[in-house]
Order: sequence, then structure tokens, then C-alpha cells
Amino acid sequence: MYDLIILGAGPAGLAAAAYAINKRLETLVISEDLGGKINYHLTLAGFEGHEIITGADVVEKFKRQLEYLNFAHQIDRATKLVANNRHMTVLTQAGKKFDARAVIIATGASPQRIEVPGEKRLIGRGLSYSSVSHAQLFIDREAALFGCSGRALRSAAELAEIAKRVHLILPDRGEMDSVLGQKLRAHPRVTLYENYELREVRGEDYVESVVVRGKGETSEIPVQGLFVELGLIPNSQLAADLVLTNAAGKIVVDSKCATSRPGIFAAGDVTDVFVEQVLISVGEGAKAALSAYEYLLNQ
Repeated sequence: MYDLIILGAGPAGLAAAAYAINKRLETLVISEDLGGKINYHLTLAGFEGHEIITGADVVEKFKRQLEYLNFAHQIDRATKLVANNRHMTVLTQAGKKFDARAVIIATGASPQRIEVPGEKRLIGRGLSYSSVSHAQLFIDREAALFGCSGRALRSAAELAEIAKRVHLILPDRGEMDSVLGQKLRAHPRVTLYENYELREVRGEDYVESVVVRGKGETSEIPVQGLFVELGLIPNSQLAADLVLTNAAGKIVVDSKCATSRPGIFAAGDVTDVFVEQVLISVGEGAKAALSAYEYLLNQ
């Protein structure tokens, strides 16, 4: 039996693993890859090879440590988490079974996609799902942003202070009646496309334009990048019947990354912690490991 099993090996999971191993906990990380979202890079024409996810260098060091300690990780997908009286059991896609006295869920979140032609091919080549991470590349460039939620409007407002022009494509009114929505209406560098559908993303090596349809006509908008801001889907299904989640499906944690069930902790984008950023996930992962350590000391 392990002291601690960590599900997921993105920034939160890798940081948690590093701290748990340093505390001499018998630790196992189960994940389909090592790195999670740090494996994702956004490039633009003229910025080839430019990595813009803050904190990636730090996480790479954690990743290399786990690669070296190959006995501490399993490349597999956890399919079921069972809470027993004194321990947790993890079942995997490969048919394996692992027991631990505590678990950290760091399975991250997946972006909602629009499933239009060109989207999948141009991911990372001018197409991003996180303006808060990548907006800074768009100085003196034109970008499109698709979405109408509060998250999308906040992203558009940030991008408008950096980009030459923002083409804000709104599938419906969303939160445009809010104070922020009114500010975007009046912003000199924002062009609104209200009640428009995004039909296609075009470009050879990078995003070059987007095709939209609204008001009975189809238009092609030349841009150098596209942000799809429809929100993230937390990968919390594994524990949905074990711990408290919010309306969006994110695992609710306290200040110590503890969930509603003793012995189960969570960290990173799968939780209800504010804003999805690499360095925040690293800190939350470290905190979860230290909290799990403290929990195990008292068992």
C-alpha cells in the first residue's frame, strides 16, 4: 500500500509529487502523460518556438525528477476511485489496482471546443483556449475571440489593452449587458459581432482568418490568432460521487486543498481555485502534498 497516490501529472500533480517524495512518502503518480498543459505551446508567425506558459521551466524540473524516479509513476489512466474505511483504491484502464492511505486529485481540466473545420489542426498555431496565458503575444496584432460569458468578456478586455484590434464574436448576448460588456461596446479597438456563429478557422501553418455567419451573411475576418473562451470542463468525474463539487463540476477545496472527504485532496485546474495558471497550480500542488503529509502523520 502506498502512502499517497497522485492522479495527474500536470503542474499541480508534478509539484505535489516532488514535495511528497521529499517528505519520504511512498508515492505513486498515475497519469497518461507527464507535463499536462506544459506540453502545450502557442506559436505565432514570427514567434516560432516561443513558449509563453509562465512557470514551464519550473515544472520541467519536477518532470525530470519524476522521469528519473521511474518507479514512482505509472503511465496509465485512472478509471475509478473507491473510498474504503481506512484507505483509497484506484483502478486503472490497464486493469491495475493500487491502494493508498491518501489521494491527491490533480487531473486538470479540458477546454470546451467548437468543433469547426480547422480548429483541431491549428491548435497551438495561433489558436488558444486561454487569453490570460497568451494575450501578451498579440502586441500590434489582430485577434478574434469567441465567447460571451463573463470569462470571455474579461479575456476580451485584457486582450483589447494589448492587441491592435479584437474581433469579439458573440454567439448570443451572454453578459454583454454587464458593466464590462458596456465598456467593450465603447472600446475603440473592439469590433463586435453579436449573434454570430464561428464556422471555420483558416490558415496554412498558422491562423490567418476566421469565417463567421450572422445576420444572414457569411464573412471572413483576417486575424493572426483566435481565442476560444467557452470555459473549461474539469476532469472531476472520477470523484464526483465522493467529494463535493460546485455547479461547474469543479472540486471544492479548502485553504489546505482538502476536499469534503478526509484523505482526498485536490489541486490545480480540477478545483474551484481562482484562475488557471501554471504557477498557481504548482503552488496548489505543493500545498496539497504538505496537507496530505500532515494528514498522514495523524493517522
